[in-house]
Amino acid sequence: MIVREVLPEEKTQFNQEVNHPLQSWEWGEFKEKTGKKAIRLGVFDPSTRASTELSRMSSGQVKLKAGYQLTVHPIPKTNFSVIYFPRGPKPDKAMLNALFKLGRQENAILIKIEPNVAAEVSKKAEVETNQKVREFLLKNGCREGRPFFFKYTFQIDLIKSEKEILTAMHQKTRYNIRLSQRHQVEVVEDNSDQAYETFIKLFFETTRRQKFYGQTPNYYRKMKEVLVPAGIQHLFLAKYKGQILATYIFFTFKDTLYYVYGGSSRVHRETMPTYALIWEAIRFGKKRGFKIFDLWAALKPNPDPKDPWYGFHRFKAGFGGKHIEFIGTYDLIINSRLYPLYSLANEIRWKFLKLKTRLPF
Repeated sequence: MIVREVLPEEKTQFNQEVNHPLQSWEWGEFKEKTGKKAIRLGVFDPSTRASTELSRMSSGQVKLKAGYQLTVHPIPKTNFSVIYFPRGPKPDKAMLNALFKLGRQENAILIKIEPNVAAEVSKKAEVETNQKVREFLLKNGCREGRPFFFKYTFQIDLIKSEKEILTAMHQKTRYNIRLSQRHQVEVVEDNSDQAYETFIKLFFETTRRQKFYGQTPNYYRKMKEVLVPAGIQHLFLAKYKGQILATYIFFTFKDTLYYVYGGSSRVHRETMPTYALIWEAIRFGKKRGFKIFDLWAALKPNPDPKDPWYGFHRFKAGFGGKHIEFIGTYDLIINSRLYPLYSLANEIRWKFLKLKTRLPF
């Protein structure tokens, strides 16, 4: 096997091998529109060719076995960077060797790795294997790092019937879905520019209300430019008497539907538009043949009710999905001298951002 950068003509192969929308080729194109450098590495089977010829081989001559997409984030006013590797495959020695080499090339202090690997799975052998992945990372130049992505999520089994999915929900959640139906809340998919401007308005209204941090409006506009034509991103609107009350963005990739971003208005909250959105997304996913509905982010088991994300966690928990834990976030340290300084500065930065969301201006 050999690891090298993936060529543009190997885009289709790359998307066939990766298993999360944040690893899709189009996500990398979107990140490049925001000013980040996207790097795609592939693990190729050289077959019988000599290794000296591998860099010149076309996509028809070698088979892509695995793909890694990373984005480079320059540290302001320095020559250094941080590289982010979200939701990639299970790490192994070949991966870490390739990442360390890449980190040196990009003058990175660290590579933040968040594998798309569940910590708890149904089979005992897989549980033991995933525990070994943690141990492997910690023994090979990594340490547990501050997460960029949530460690937990809820996943709804879309193979089940609508009746089974409803039965698994919390009683109050079922009641609120029916309440939205009695109010005749209409849910439609609308990927027009006008609809996305409404999403941006309601999304930032929500972040201000909940005191969360969001990206800039142009971030979401650029996302639409790339992911909607690719068929990955879908915007759903919940309307009551013609007025848009809530908007949710969903991703679709491989066999999974994802709830990613949402925004809602304070008006007519009694109509339960957000419950209508999730329910119609479930129906959409089943009609399209998806197997899993991933609600993207959640808190740990038995979360603190004072946590600012508690309301979102409880809302998602009500839909009866399985609570999934991933193996977590690991920093592959490239520059051991600067890593402690970066970690300290990053902690200060996040405390400032948290404070900023709570300022009255």
